[in-house]
Amino acid sequence: MRNPYLIFPAAIMTAATLFVAGASPLAASALDGRIEASARNSFNFKTYLKDDSIKVESAAGVVTLTGMVAQDDHKALAQETVSGLPGVKRVNNLLSVAGEQPAEHSDAWISMKVKTALAFHKNVSAAATEVHTQNGVVTLSGSAGSQAKKELTGEYAKDVEGVTEVRNDLTVADGKPVRETMGAKVDDASITAQIKTTLLFRKSTHALATRVATRDGVVTLHGEAESAAERDLVTKVAEDIKGVKQVNNRMTLRKA
Repeated sequence: MRNPYLIFPAAIMTAATLFVAGASPLAASALDGRIEASARNSFNFKTYLKDDSIKVESAAGVVTLTGMVAQDDHKALAQETVSGLPGVKRVNNLLSVAGEQPAEHSDAWISMKVKTALAFHKNVSAAATEVHTQNGVVTLSGSAGSQAKKELTGEYAKDVEGVTEVRNDLTVADGKPVRETMGAKVDDASITAQIKTTLLFRKSTHALATRVATRDGVVTLHGEAESAAERDLVTKVAEDIKGVKQVNNRMTLRKA
């Protein structure tokens, strides 16, 4: 004869198991919905990727990106942005690039890289800077808010992969410098993605295995640098990314 005292607890356990199993898909669905909404509402998607046609679908934290983007850099930026969102386990990047892209290290490719690199920084203006490249020599024209910003724009352009020389023809705006407003708040995932992308563009940092984490605008960097100067450069680059409030550089120096 079965023990009647064992039936009731067993029934409770069965019911609890069914309840958890039934709730799990709902919880996963809510998480996926938040991931998809966070991607669409991120600063990068609403600013740099706003003219691209990107569909974001999440299933149990595995995100698939489909659609069309204007250039390869946008494809990478979309993936890095989504990868940094809470709850994302993996990103399947199936985005296609529209039209024919310039050959790697060609003049058109270099100009595109320079423009994209300038766009992420808060102390220079990509919109006010025209970029022309011929045989690896980059000519900058347009205006800068100050002499310091003019020099910084030239410094950033010179360190983009493929650039052999920079001719800085930017003019310094007369009168009181105009204070540029940030506009929309930059979310942590967008900040992390911009830093990673910028470091990859630069000749002096592209080979570094830098790990980037952002929380409430405070950036923490991990990895290895060849020298203290290299580590300081990574800090300088990260500090000038839009939305960054503070940078904690915990990179170690590589042992000889």
